[in-house]
Amino acid sequence: MGKAVMFLLAVIGGVVVVSWVVHAVFGAFFYLVLAAALVGGGLWLYGRIKREIAPGTRTQRRIEAAAKTYRMRNR
Repeated sequence: MGKAVMFLLAVIGGVVVVSWVVHAVFGAFFYLVLAAALVGGGLWLYGRIKREIAPGTRTQRRIEAAAKTYRMRNR
């Protein structure tokens, strides 16, 4: 009876330790994937915005016209 109880406690302890290790590994993996997605999304967004306000684009011309109007109004 004593050996069966010890074996049962060892199995339960093993399951707890293995589940904790798996959770730690996959938790870290999840956060690495999340961080990579955030960085990649930020770089993609930065590239789109940079292209959008490049010289000669409609957005850049609108920004320059607004700045010129603001300067003329506040003389």
